[in-house]
Amino acid sequence: MRAMISSRKISLALALLVALLLPTAPMPTAMAQSASAGVNSIVAVVNGDVVTRSEIDSRRRLLALSAGVTGDAGAQGGDQILRLLIDERLRIQELSRRRIPVTDQDIASSIANIESRNGLPPGGVVQNLRRAGIEPRVLYDQIRAQIGWARLLRGMLGEQATVSDAEVNEYLNAQRARLGEPEFLISEIFIPVENPGQEAQVRRFVTDVIQRLRQGVPFAMVAAQFSQSQTAIQGGAMDWMTADRFDTAVASILRQMPEGAISNPIRVPGGFEIVLLRDKRISGRDMATLLTMRQVFLPFEGQVNPQAPTAQQLAQLQRAQTLSDQARGCEAMDDAARGSPRPADPGPVRLDNVTPPELRDLLSSLPIGRATQPIISLDGALIFMVCAKETRNMAEANPQQARDILLRDRTELLSRQLQRDLRRRAQIEIRTGNTTRPG
Repeated sequence: MRAMISSRKISLALALLVALLLPTAPMPTAMAQSASAGVNSIVAVVNGDVVTRSEIDSRRRLLALSAGVTGDAGAQGGDQILRLLIDERLRIQELSRRRIPVTDQDIASSIANIESRNGLPPGGVVQNLRRAGIEPRVLYDQIRAQIGWARLLRGMLGEQATVSDAEVNEYLNAQRARLGEPEFLISEIFIPVENPGQEAQVRRFVTDVIQRLRQGVPFAMVAAQFSQSQTAIQGGAMDWMTADRFDTAVASILRQMPEGAISNPIRVPGGFEIVLLRDKRISGRDMATLLTMRQVFLPFEGQVNPQAPTAQQLAQLQRAQTLSDQARGCEAMDDAARGSPRPADPGPVRLDNVTPPELRDLLSSLPIGRATQPIISLDGALIFMVCAKETRNMAEANPQQARDILLRDRTELLSRQLQRDLRRRAQIEIRTGNTTRPG
């Protein structure tokens, strides 16, 4: 069976990039004027292609919108944003040289997916970008580079993109031999150090990012924007792994970290790692109840005023109550969810991860095939139904997980090697004021 870099994972990354692209206030006039200043200022030349000051400012505003990085963080991240734009330009040049197509329809499909995932109407992403003073092309360029790079790596892997049954069995046997050892569930951000002279500068940037993460900036958003690891496609998220699967410096830190902690900068070959320890367990023992569910969300037009609901809101509440009283079986929920902004099937749900506790208790005691009473929020009414319950040992790796892990490792290694090669062969000039230096 062929394991591949799935379009679903790419779509997830693109959704992470703009998961906070909800209606926001326009840019203050002073900020807009500042953004337009020096619009034609060239800050780098990459194999003859220029990178301008306005591109850095635009990418900084996109980061601020999607990841919540503002003020001084954006200013301190300018050098790192420039390096990211240079790497992105190198990737786009390589895609062009190898004639890897990324069509306008690919971009449009990704934007539509983002809008669907975030409950935005068609055109909502572009509207919200422009409201924040960001040209849509900034996001389009990032999407184009991500899609094309994934396609390029998939093609370059060739036969290595197929993980054999023997390799899967070898991995699973090795996992069984480690039963009883600690396993770690982490998310990562990898920031490369291109040459030794940049190390102090990159460390300062990484330290600033960690400070912002600890203040509450979403880890997945920053990973999707800044991380140069292939796990950026999933917002930095990795699967359960034992310590020997990590770099030794990372493994040493993980053994000391409490759950939920964000590491200090970890020096690894090629750059710095930032690690979020999401959870840890003993290999082979992680029993959990998994729910197969359906949900129907009936949105209100505008937020509801409990004292004066509109006719549309009353109609939605009545529809929700009727569905709750009459729905029998998950097919009825599928039918009722057609046209809803949220998917009917949220995928397997681990009961002990459900929040708040009141909802967890409700789902735990809910009979199979019986709908909940409507759960009312300011934005709409939500009805749940449990279709099936299963107790499973979540620590047991299955063959598909093994394929995904092995392929991800190969893809990550190839991505870093290719990016280093592109950097080494490139002619890059960095322009600061009246001076020019190699990139």
